[in-house]
Amino acid sequence: MFEGRLQSLLEEPKIVYVTTVQPDGYPHTVPIWFKLDAGDIVMFTARSSRKTRNVLENAKGCLAIGGDPLGSPAYLIDGDITVEEDPDKTTTALVTNHYEPPERAAEWLADWADEDFVILRLTPRRVTTVG
Repeated sequence: MFEGRLQSLLEEPKIVYVTTVQPDGYPHTVPIWFKLDAGDIVMFTARSSRKTRNVLENAKGCLAIGGDPLGSPAYLIDGDITVEEDPDKTTTALVTNHYEPPERAAEWLADWADEDFVILRLTPRRVTTVG
């Protein structure tokens, strides 16, 4: 589903924005780390986070990437988001190692050993190019 410039962007450790739908119907957009995983986009977050609660109520979401520097294309990736367990933090480590060098990633993961994280997995349904 991802080709060209978008595929390249998704392989870089960029900060992206994920949007979920709040119970009142308004969007909830936050910056987040991510990693491609078998064509899906995976992110980790606290089980108690607003985005996790939103996804449990409404699985529709969107990820925004690109647009920087000014004039570069940006992309919106719409899809369904599921909440998955990550008991051994394998996916959390995958994402963290995408952004941090090994020593720093190991420090973060050690600090997060007792955190109650879940994985948000966005399965893409539609890509829109903006700009």
